[in-house]
Amino acid sequence: MDKVADQKQEELKTFLLLTVVLAPVLSVMVVGGYGLMIWISQILMGPPGTGL
Repeated sequence: MDKVADQKQEELKTFLLLTVVLAPVLSVMVVGGYGLMIWISQILMGPPGTGL
């Protein structure tokens, strides 16, 4: 029975790590990477609406 309790505690720690730390960090990285991509594309090609 102790093995089951240890496994549940380990699963809870893993779940909390994923939801409290990893998900927000990955979200910030994705949004920041997208913003950087847009910023660099505007540096190279100019702001939107200036073509033609």
